[in-house]
Amino acid sequence: MRQARLLQEHGDAFYHCMSRVVDKRFIFKDKEKNYFRKWMRKLEIFCGVEVVTYCLMSNHFHLLVRVPEPDRIPKLTIDSLLGLLGILYDDTQSLGIRQEIERAQASGDPKWIEQILARYEQRRGNLATFLKELKQRFTQWYNRRKGRRGTLWEDRFKSVIVEGSEAALLTMAAYIDLNPVRAGMVSDPKDYRWCGYAEAVAGKRRARAGLSAILRHTAYGVNRTVTWANTSPRYRLLLFGHAIEREADPQTGTRARRGISEERIEAEEKRGGKLSIPEILRCRVRYFCDGAIFGSVEFVNGIFEAQRWRYGPKRKTGARKMRGADWGELRVLRDLRVEPVG
Repeated sequence: MRQARLLQEHGDAFYHCMSRVVDKRFIFKDKEKNYFRKWMRKLEIFCGVEVVTYCLMSNHFHLLVRVPEPDRIPKLTIDSLLGLLGILYDDTQSLGIRQEIERAQASGDPKWIEQILARYEQRRGNLATFLKELKQRFTQWYNRRKGRRGTLWEDRFKSVIVEGSEAALLTMAAYIDLNPVRAGMVSDPKDYRWCGYAEAVAGKRRARAGLSAILRHTAYGVNRTVTWANTSPRYRLLLFGHAIEREADPQTGTRARRGISEERIEAEEKRGGKLSIPEILRCRVRYFCDGAIFGSVEFVNGIFEAQRWRYGPKRKTGARKMRGADWGELRVLRDLRVEPVG
C-alpha cells in the first residue's frame, strides 16, 4: 500500500519536487519546455504557490516550491475568482463559469455561491494539486500533438521537504539550477534558458521574485523588502564558488581561475576527502532527491517527532548526517548508503 506523502504541517513549507518521463525518454525539446513553463507559471498564480526556482531537462524536471501556510492564502471571492479565470481557461470555458456564477447570484442562494467557490478553493495551496494539474495539462497537450495515449510520467512526483532557512534553501536552489552544468550542457547556468536562474538573469519578474524569496523568508525576515539586486550576488557566489575553470586573458587582464574537474572530484572521494558545498553541487547528490527532509537537526527532528507514527520503535531520532562533503549543520531524514554522491 502506498504511504501518504510526507508533508510539513505548520508554517510556510518548501519542497523540492521531481518527476521523470516514462522510460526516461528525451521528449522535452524547446517547444515542450516552453509549454510546460507557461503552464507552470499559470498554475503557480492560480494555486497560490510560489516556484522559487526550477530546471527543465530533456526527460525530467525539478521544482523548488513554496506552499504558504493556509491562513496566508487569500480566500477566493466571486471577484477574485473571475479575475483568475482567464489564467486557466479559454473564452468559452470562462463564459460557462461566468454564466453559472450569474445564475447563482440571481437565485439568491448563498450555498450555491459557496459551492462554486469551494470547487476552486480546494485547488489552492495544495502541492499535490499543483503538480497533478501541471503534469496532466502537459500530458494532454503532448499526447494530442503526438497522437499517443496513456501516461507520460514514470510515477507520482517525488518530493523532499526543505527547511526554510537560508543555508538549506540556497543549497537546494543552487543544486537545481546547476543541473545543466552537471550534465555538461553549459558552463554557466545563466546560459541555459530553462532554469530559474537564467530566467531571472533575463529579467523575468516571477523568476526573480522566486529566488528573492530565499532571502525574504530567511536572513532578512518576512517584513523586509528584498530585491533581485540583494539576492543575485549572493546566489551567484554559491553557484560559482570554486567551480568555473577560466584561463588567463592578457588582452582583458582576466586572471586564470582554477575549477573543479570531474577527475579531481572522483579522486577526492576515493581519498575520503570532504568537498565543499560549492564543489559537491557539481555532482549528482541523491540526498536532494531521496533524503525526504533537508535542513537543520532541529528542523528534521521536529518533523520526525510530529509524524512519529510513520517510523518503527527502534528509530529514536530523525536527523542523519550526510556523507561526501562538509555539510555543516545540514541534515536529512534518510541515511542513504548506496552512492549518495555520484
